[in-house]
Amino acid sequence: MTITEIISKLFLPLSLAIIMLGMGMSLVPADFSRILKNPKAILIGLTNQLILLPIVGFLLAVSFDLSPTMAVGLMILATCPGGPTSNLITQVAKGNIALSVTLTAFSSLVTVFTIPFILSYALEYFGAGTDITIELPILDTIIQIMVITAIPILIGMIIRRYRAAFAKRMEKPMRIASTVIFILVFIAVIMANIDIIGRGLREVGLVTLLLNVLTMGLGYLAYKLFKLDLKSAISITVESGIQNGTLAFVIATSILKNVEMGIPTGAYAIWMFITGGILMWQLGKRPDMA
Repeated sequence: MTITEIISKLFLPLSLAIIMLGMGMSLVPADFSRILKNPKAILIGLTNQLILLPIVGFLLAVSFDLSPTMAVGLMILATCPGGPTSNLITQVAKGNIALSVTLTAFSSLVTVFTIPFILSYALEYFGAGTDITIELPILDTIIQIMVITAIPILIGMIIRRYRAAFAKRMEKPMRIASTVIFILVFIAVIMANIDIIGRGLREVGLVTLLLNVLTMGLGYLAYKLFKLDLKSAISITVESGIQNGTLAFVIATSILKNVEMGIPTGAYAIWMFITGGILMWQLGKRPDMA
């Protein structure tokens, strides 16, 4: 097993599962019930993730006249919103964690059906090949989501339910630990993918930066237009701009069997970690009640 495989298949999932455990220890069932009673934030977040994000990706690919391979690679990225990393950034940035987890869960399930549809169109439009059938491993995808996110969060919530004092004491240490893990993962991802990231920044660096900034901007715009509370605004902003790079890379390399299509994901990972890190640094400093 190579270093890259160890990081992607072992270190990264284990790290995120630990982070999700700490996140669960800060949640109670009422956090989710409040969201479901007022679903406006969920609808706004899902609209950004599932509709606006692919549209922005498509417009950027056309505007910058990307090669067919890079254009499809950008569209792969734009069809894979959220992921556990967005939950981590939301937690440290003191956003609405329950909303972030809910958006990740919903979008992960829905994209199982939207990804094949959007990418089939992208492959045909950009001329990257029309004889490829895209079939996501639905069961594997659901199991991955459950193991990395849902189960650790549930365990954390059980600890919070029966050991509330311990869970509250652990909130700050777990937030610090999450930040450290985030930095370590960032370094590990760069070290393991230095070649593809370097090439990606040269070829599609500007386009992927714009995708990241514009989609986060959509989240902030929603905050202003729909008068959301700050915590929900943080969650939607992060969920709009942080993509599931792992899934995107799997689709490019394993399903479409084209490593070059994974280049935009490599470039985007840099911007995603930088902008996510800035949000964590700036918003994480404010008082908890803010």
